[in-house]
Amino acid sequence: MDSLILAFDRAARTLSQSAVARRPNPSTTVSAQRSLTANEVARSIGLMRVNHAGEVAAQALYQGQAFGSRSSELRHKLAEAADEELDHLAWTRERIHELGGRTSLLDPAWYAGAFVMGAVAGALGDRTSLGFLQATEEQVEAHLASHLGRLPGADQASRAIVEQMKADEANHARMAHSLGARELPAPIQTLMRLSAKVMTAVAQKV
Repeated sequence: MDSLILAFDRAARTLSQSAVARRPNPSTTVSAQRSLTANEVARSIGLMRVNHAGEVAAQALYQGQAFGSRSSELRHKLAEAADEELDHLAWTRERIHELGGRTSLLDPAWYAGAFVMGAVAGALGDRTSLGFLQATEEQVEAHLASHLGRLPGADQASRAIVEQMKADEANHARMAHSLGARELPAPIQTLMRLSAKVMTAVAQKV
């Protein structure tokens, strides 16, 4: 029952957009930058909307995995990582609003789908769950690296946020590996990449 209450509380905070970052927003360290053109603003909004949707899914994934895990130590590690991802959620939301955009209309769907996947992974055992986490974070890290190449060069605020997110995702992947993650079969990893591509394409527009 306690796990369910915590899961519902995290879901409410995630989807209500009331999450507050514990760490300072990396964009605050950026010095004055030139104004973005209309096309650059639209590109940044689309990319940061994708990143925000990914963070909505990350919250659900961690909650689902914690719900299915039998290990109190792993649940604690997942909670720590989820708190860092909550920073990402707040930062990306703030940046989207600064640019005059909106978050994805499908955030509840991203959350529900990721929670189910996380719960299934958790039920398959901690090592498999950690393997799922490691593979996910490695894919997200690569995805964020691609965004650094696609964000407008003048949008240093968004770039600072994405760079910190990328560093955090790499740390989460290393954490999963250090705890004994089991490598997932290649077909599962391919399916994960395809699912991520679908979410990315849809979230950028909707």
